[in-house]
Amino acid sequence: MGHHHHNIKRRTFLGQASCAAMGLTTLFSTVLNLKAMNASAALNFPNLSPPDPFDDYKAVVCLLLAGGSDSYNMLIPTGTSDYNEYSTVRSNQAIPLNEIIPINPTNTPGKTFGVNPNMPHMASMFDAGKLAFVSNVGTLIEPTTKATVYDGSADLPLGLFSHSDQVMHWQTSVPHDRVATGWGGKMVDLLNSMPNGPETNANISMNISLSGSNVFQTGLNSVEYAIHPTWGALGMNGYGDEWLQSQLRTEAVDNMIDAQYQDIFKKTYAKTVKTARDGNIQFQAAMDSATPVQTEFEPTNLSDAFKMIANTINIRQELGMKRQIFFVDYGGWDNHDELLTTQGNLLSEVDDALNSFNLAMEELGLSDKVTTFSISEFSRTLISNGNGTDHAWGGNVFAMGGAVNGQKIYGQYPQLALDSSLEIGNGVLVPTTSADEYFAELALWYNVPASGLLDIFPNLGNFYSVSSGANPIGFLNI
Repeated sequence: MGHHHHNIKRRTFLGQASCAAMGLTTLFSTVLNLKAMNASAALNFPNLSPPDPFDDYKAVVCLLLAGGSDSYNMLIPTGTSDYNEYSTVRSNQAIPLNEIIPINPTNTPGKTFGVNPNMPHMASMFDAGKLAFVSNVGTLIEPTTKATVYDGSADLPLGLFSHSDQVMHWQTSVPHDRVATGWGGKMVDLLNSMPNGPETNANISMNISLSGSNVFQTGLNSVEYAIHPTWGALGMNGYGDEWLQSQLRTEAVDNMIDAQYQDIFKKTYAKTVKTARDGNIQFQAAMDSATPVQTEFEPTNLSDAFKMIANTINIRQELGMKRQIFFVDYGGWDNHDELLTTQGNLLSEVDDALNSFNLAMEELGLSDKVTTFSISEFSRTLISNGNGTDHAWGGNVFAMGGAVNGQKIYGQYPQLALDSSLEIGNGVLVPTTSADEYFAELALWYNVPASGLLDIFPNLGNFYSVSSGANPIGFLNI
C-alpha cells in the first residue's frame, strides 16, 4: 500500500493544509479575486427557470483519480473472444482471466465482464445495484469519430493527452478553452442565484474540498471551503504553541478582523478573513459536539478523506446545509511503468474507502442522498510501452450510491482491438460518451434545473437535448 499514514512534518502540513478552513489557499484566492466586490455583476444564467423549493438534502462526491487511470484494467471483458482481444492487445499488462472478479451486469446481453482483482467490494456493490460503470467516456466538444479525427475535421479538445489540460477540462467541462471556473463552482453559483435555492451557510461553502484549492469547485461567486482529511477545520494556530507562538498570533489576527476599516480593499480583505475564521469556529464546534460515524475506515489517506466527508455530512443540519459538493484529489495513476502493481495498490485503497463510505451513508440513512463519482483526465493506451501504458483518451468511470441505477454498464463498451472502429493508434480510443453527458446527469440529480444546464456545460447541446425530459445517460434515478 502506497498511501498509508506518514509522520506529519511542518513542511508536509503546510503543503497539505491548503485553506484548511482558515488556512491560506482558499483564503488568498478569495481575497485576490475580490469575489465579494463583483460577484453579483459577474453572474449570468440567462436560460434559468427556477425549480421547486429544495426540501431535502443531497451531496455529490467527486473522486479525481489524478494522473490518468488505466480504466480498461478496471472494467474488463471476460467472454472468450472479447477477452482474447483484450489479452492480445494488452500483452504483458493484461490481467489473467482467472484473477478477474466476475460481475453480473443486467444490460449487456451476450457480453460478460469482470473487475480488477483488487476491487472485491466494488464488485459486490455493483451486483447489489449500488454501483454502475459508464464506459468509454471522455472530453468532447462535438460527436467525434475515427474518420473525423483522421481527416482533421473534428473539433478536438485543447491539449488532448496533456495532463494539465485534460485534468482542467474534466473539472471545467469546457474542453474548447482554458478557463478558471469549474462546473462544481458554477452549480453552486447557479443554485445560490435562485430565490428559492437551497439553504446556505454564510461562512461555509457548499463546495468542500479535502484536497485544497481546485478548479472544479471554483465559481464566479464561490470557492471551496477546504478541510484536512484527518484534522478537519484547522485554525491559524496550527498544531500548537510551538508554531510561531500560535495563541498570540491568533489573538492578533482576531484583533485585526474585528477592527473597523474604511478603505474598501481593507474591508474586503478583513471581511473575507473574518468569514473564514467564523466558518472555522462553526465547523469545529459542530464537529466537536457530534457523535462521529461508527463505521470503521481503513488507516489510509484516502479512507481518512472519505471518513471526514462522512463526518461532515453528519453535521449537515448543524451547518444548515441542504446541498454539498465534496472533492478528493487522489493521485498516483500516471503509470508509465509498474502499472499492474501500482494500480493494484491504488484500486485496493479506492475499494476499501468506497466500501466504508457506502456503509457510513447507510448508517446515516443517506445512501440515496449521496452520490460518489469518479473522474480522471484520460484512460491509457491499450498497448504496453514495455512496463506500463501511456496517455490515451476514452475510458471508464463509476458512480456509487443509493440513487444509482446500478448493476449496469452504461455507454458503449468498445472493442479492445487495434484497428477497431474507435482505435486511432497505439490503442487510443475515441470516446463514445461525452464527459458533459456524465456531468449533466449528476447535475440534474442534484436538482440543477434543465434550463440551467447549458450555462454550466456549454457544449452539452451537441450531445443531449436539455428540453427532452430524458436523462442524458440513465445511471441515476432523477
